[in-house]
Amino acid sequence: MALDLTHIRSLFPILDQEVNGKPLVYFDNAATTQKPQSVIDALSQYYQTDNSNIHRGAHTLADRATRTYEKTREMVREFIGAKEQEEIIFTKGTTEGINLVAATFGRKYIQAGDEIIISTMEHHSNIVPWQMLCEEKGAHLKIIPVSDAGEIDLEDFKKLLSPTTKLVSVVHVSNALGTINPVKSIIDLAHAQGAKVLLDGAQSTSHLEVDVQALDCDFMAFSAHKIYGPTGMGVLYGKREILESMPPYQGGGEMIKEVTFEKTTYNEIPFKFEAGTPNIGDVIAFQKALEFVKEIGKANIKAHEDDLLAYAVEKLSHIKGFVPIGTAKEKVSVVSFLIKDMHPFDVGMMLDASGIAVRTGHHCTQPLMNRFGIEGTVRASFAVYNTKEEIDRLAESVHKIAKIKNK
Repeated sequence: MALDLTHIRSLFPILDQEVNGKPLVYFDNAATTQKPQSVIDALSQYYQTDNSNIHRGAHTLADRATRTYEKTREMVREFIGAKEQEEIIFTKGTTEGINLVAATFGRKYIQAGDEIIISTMEHHSNIVPWQMLCEEKGAHLKIIPVSDAGEIDLEDFKKLLSPTTKLVSVVHVSNALGTINPVKSIIDLAHAQGAKVLLDGAQSTSHLEVDVQALDCDFMAFSAHKIYGPTGMGVLYGKREILESMPPYQGGGEMIKEVTFEKTTYNEIPFKFEAGTPNIGDVIAFQKALEFVKEIGKANIKAHEDDLLAYAVEKLSHIKGFVPIGTAKEKVSVVSFLIKDMHPFDVGMMLDASGIAVRTGHHCTQPLMNRFGIEGTVRASFAVYNTKEEIDRLAESVHKIAKIKNK
């Protein structure tokens, strides 16, 4: 289905502006997507009409806010194909979700000599918590290598698995390269060894159809702000039986059933992991982002973004001095590249002067950059509201920048 891009773009007020005297081209979607007016309005409406704490109040505003808040939980369950609402835990984002698993599942189940496996292409949020856990427990962190194209070889992964592997935590889609990893095979192989699997879904949930039951992952963490929703709100999915076996993450209100000075009994999931007053307004506003994605359809979004990716690669590959980083066969709409003999930051600043917003640097994946022997890249990442005309502007600007350097 051909998308009505004029209509879609009209839903995003931030796109209708100039930057440095040029119409904005926003290609930093892997960092955060822009928000449709419906999300902005929903956040404002909550504070104007329903602002109240949830779950604990008997008055009308509290009841209204609670019901609307919990509606989001059901919408998220449907969005990722979870079995039941109780398996959906609201967090600040992907980072907190991963840290929650490290601090709770890790605290209970990882012992000295156990092994945790991650990949070379992980975001720092899926590296540092496991390093901290391994240091605390005396466990070992093992790393899946990646090829020159930025792909995982399952044979390499198989060699790392052992009876002492307790957890595999891998990114579904690389934020730095756009690589789509073979996560279903990784999950099946890990389960055959008795290991649990966490998926970092920060990038995949905005681009791909995700069904956690079909994948059979034990955990998945992702962020609303990558899916046209607000910042400061995310989700951790976990299988019920695993979540119920894990100790709480934080102590405080909401996560308890009864408190005495002698003993505290904990609440049922998901509330056991949701201590304190949550980010109510942003959770409610996320509904509108999910509705936006559902209305267009994930398949239509992916087809459009795949078309943009192919077009961008074709346009940029003919530019002298253009060096792509990450050429996996299976990718989402991310082009990570260098201009020969130029620092990525300089390229990014020159593009910004033309009104084009890209990300530069190591993208919180320093070990991956080290794997390629580089400091970082320029990353252009596309979303449903982007157009081929915008890619033409990117290609034209990159060509001018490369030409200046190669004179």
